[in-house]
Amino acid sequence: MDSLLNIPANIPWWGWLIVVAILVALRDIFFQKSHTITHNFPIVGHFRYWLESIGPEMRQYFVANNREELPFNRIERSWIYASAKKENNYEGFGTDRDIYAHQHIFVKNQMMAYQLPEKHPNKTDASFLPCAKIIGAYNKRRKPYRPASIINVSAMSFGSLSAAAVASLNKGVAIASAYHNTGEGGLSPYHKQGGDVVFHFGTGYFGVRNKEGGFSMEKLKILVDENPCIKAIEIKLSQGAKPGKGGVLPGAKITPEIAKIRGVEVGKDVLSPSAHKAFSSIEELLELIENIANETGLPVGIKGAIGKLDQWEKLADLMVKSGKGPDFIAVDGGEGGTGAAPPSFADHVSLPWVYGFSSLYKVFLKRNLTQRIVFIGSGKLGFPAKAAMAFSMGVDVINVAREAMMSIGCIQAQICHTNRCPAGIATQSKWLQNGINIPLKSDRLAQYFKTFRKEFLEITHAAGYEHPCQFTMEDIHVNVDDNDLNKDLKSSYKYDKTKVPFTTMDALYNCEYLGGKTVNN
Repeated sequence: MDSLLNIPANIPWWGWLIVVAILVALRDIFFQKSHTITHNFPIVGHFRYWLESIGPEMRQYFVANNREELPFNRIERSWIYASAKKENNYEGFGTDRDIYAHQHIFVKNQMMAYQLPEKHPNKTDASFLPCAKIIGAYNKRRKPYRPASIINVSAMSFGSLSAAAVASLNKGVAIASAYHNTGEGGLSPYHKQGGDVVFHFGTGYFGVRNKEGGFSMEKLKILVDENPCIKAIEIKLSQGAKPGKGGVLPGAKITPEIAKIRGVEVGKDVLSPSAHKAFSSIEELLELIENIANETGLPVGIKGAIGKLDQWEKLADLMVKSGKGPDFIAVDGGEGGTGAAPPSFADHVSLPWVYGFSSLYKVFLKRNLTQRIVFIGSGKLGFPAKAAMAFSMGVDVINVAREAMMSIGCIQAQICHTNRCPAGIATQSKWLQNGINIPLKSDRLAQYFKTFRKEFLEITHAAGYEHPCQFTMEDIHVNVDDNDLNKDLKSSYKYDKTKVPFTTMDALYNCEYLGGKTVNN
């Protein structure tokens, strides 16, 4: 027996590889029953699964062309990276985009572009671009709010995102004079780094949750009183990634800190309900909106992905009848998706942003309600030309999520739901988060926002306007089909945007409610 166990000490390294390969082959053939490929093709079958696992990266770097990838192609990602780093984001030798493709956007330029007068805010700050409307002004909320930036960070929770990522985003919006939507994970210490905050809650009521898992007005009042950074409240009805389905946070991501903020158990999967407990009808939703606004003094809005319109029409009818309603509506497109979702939901449930928003806007336009509401667009709108299209359709503010993530280092690995995000953004791994340099990344988020606003203003001026709110639906054309190669948005979507009251950028610069504070302070 001793002689059998007397393994020669001088076996070469390749000999050990052969031994290991034989053991793996024996395991594949006789002991594992779950994978047919490795059973039938021991050893080499493992390479198939390995190659499949790195397929997205292989396609991203070596196979896909510049305009081919989804959700964001290489040109789009490169523009965000370069803008965030203040590098050259131009392209040479003309566009490589197929400008005859379906849905391609054309911004109609004016023969003579708008020229800034000698004394103008954009002479000293080329990225100065606040919202032209005040959130909560019509309903006379005690603390109305005018966003100081037309581009802001959309709803992404602490828990889904890492502490370092959330802190970077909040410090970045403070530098860029933008706001930061908390997402439905509650208000964390990392949301309180100097930036304005829109507190968002969904069906889980995290951060304002009572012992029964329902909504607590008392907790919300305390939260608002203790955190003056909160400028508005957003109630999530649905989101673009999975409308009609509650959020999911895997137990592996739930640390003691996250559990305390959310009011849930450590290490246990959190499954938000698909429907709210705080209301079950449009009448009750309106009542909740008014109660929150009265108790906190803040503007209150709703967020939804758009599908059927009957309940939206009922909401609009009740707004006409009561004179009350949400101060803002955030419209999420079906192409949105920082949250993990089943492919059937991500691919097929709810309308893409352009179809959803145009359908919804017409509901409120028909009832002369559009001036009472600040419309927020969300769904891959973080590019100047897409923003021009959105503003021409009636949007007042844009929220960006994945674009903001890319500005702080996201590489579109598309493994956000696994807790293994290589960029340290969508993970609770301390090791992976350590790769995020918060001061550097916050500067990059701010620079992306500033570059976006500057280029958006340049497009606006090229179209002959001073502020994007002046875009009309006839200023943007899209390719439609072969019989009518392109149409303006008014012809395509069968409505005309309501004119936004706007005087001058100088008036906005000196506005009392610019970001909750005067600019000149």
